[in-house]
Amino acid sequence: MPSKTVLILGCSSDIGIETARIFLENNWNVIGHYNKSSKRILDLKKDFSGQIKLFKLDLSNAKNTLTFVKNKISNIKRIDSFISLTGYIKSSDFDHINYKSFLNHINTNYYSNLIFIKYIYKKMIRNKWGRILLSSSIGTSYGGGDKTFLYSLSKFNNEFIPKIFRKKYAKYILYNVLKIGVTNTKIHLKIPRKNLKKRIKLIPTGRMATVDEVSNKIFSLTSEENTLIHGQIINISGGE
Repeated sequence: MPSKTVLILGCSSDIGIETARIFLENNWNVIGHYNKSSKRILDLKKDFSGQIKLFKLDLSNAKNTLTFVKNKISNIKRIDSFISLTGYIKSSDFDHINYKSFLNHINTNYYSNLIFIKYIYKKMIRNKWGRILLSSSIGTSYGGGDKTFLYSLSKFNNEFIPKIFRKKYAKYILYNVLKIGVTNTKIHLKIPRKNLKKRIKLIPTGRMATVDEVSNKIFSLTSEENTLIHGQIINISGGE
């Protein structure tokens, strides 16, 4: 029987699916969030029947997110690792940002994490073991892209690690942020006219990260493999 449980927000993303697969192959239970289903994540559930549970939730609606977490997540006895790979992105330049889009980005990519963590971290303390990993974007280092200002802004908030986790609960919970660079995923299709070749030239290693590279790093930071790395913002971006 799987001994530990990981909850993954954004489990239906390319990186989310591969991360879930690694955990499943290492005998973990997986609770996976998605907003839009896909054949790949349904196939994963079929392949690991009984070991993975999926839930659909629109994280842009903060009220609904809070209600769901209170009613469902709070009743789960054990969650050992929490990973957020949310990636809400709506292409818009700075001059055309609006309040609704701002809230959708913030609620999905940042505030939802706080809601889940609030109800999960006490379970980790009670079980004397926990790992938390939030994701950010390498674009936060450069003010975001021309069309992705709100995405980068919302992900940047994840880089703020609360003091209670840095110090007070570090004995039991290792909390880190993974700052992900350009990766070979379909998220680029959401940005019209993005010049990917030009973007790759800015990467010192001269290539995008692969999904496997990122997913393996996530597993290493949020499983038993991580015994000491804590309170860090870790770049996986080919040297950017």
